[in-house]
This record gives sequence, C-alpha cells and structure tokens, in this order.
Amino acid sequence: MEFQKLIPKDKFDDSGVEKLKTLSFEEIEPIIPDLLKWLQDMNWPVAKCIADILEPFADKITSQIISILRSDDGMWKYWILGNLVRNTNDPSILMELERIARHPSKDDIDCEVNLEAVSILNGEYK
Repeated sequence: MEFQKLIPKDKFDDSGVEKLKTLSFEEIEPIIPDLLKWLQDMNWPVAKCIADILEPFADKITSQIISILRSDDGMWKYWILGNLVRNTNDPSILMELERIARHPSKDDIDCEVNLEAVSILNGEYK
C-alpha cells in the first residue's frame, strides 16, 4: 500500500484515519513529518485523530518533536506539548522543555508554550 495516500488532503479529510490506526510505527515512519503538520492547529477536525495516532509513538519521533519545539511556530509547539509530550520521560525533550520554561521567546509567551512546558515539567499531567 502507498501510505502517502493516507495523509489528509485538507483539514476535513479523515478518509485514511482508520487505516493509519492499524499501521505499525515502521509503516507510518516515512509520513510522520507530513502527519505532524496536521497538529499545527488542533481546531482542525482531522487534528485530534492524527494526534491520537501519533501519541503512542512520541518517544520514537523525538528528533521531529525537538525540531518543532525549536521552531518559531508557538501555536504548533503548544499543540505538540499538549497532545504528544505531556507524559514524556525522554531526556532530550525534557531538556527542550527546560529551555522553553527558562528562556521562552516572545511567541512562546504569547502562545503560553512556556506555561505548558512548566506544567509538564511539574508532572501536572501524570
């Protein structure tokens, strides 16, 4: 099967979601960057479905998550923290959370990314 076809085409496209739920990490790994883009706005109807699919693999996509956390997109960071890394124990991600909590950008503050980072570091979601 060509897994590229399962990537949503628009914010309402959930046609591939049920198939994505059945795939292993190794099967969806090549399309994870494309799926992560759908978490830029959790108000999009397809976003929650994609978050639910990716959340079990959060500790396997550390490099992609860190890349997002180092980006200039505060809202995307906020949604990633709230939907993928709330319960992380990954040392690399925890270091990024410490950085955001201690030295937030203006956008991090405006989007409350720093507050979400502090909540995760304080174990408020466990």
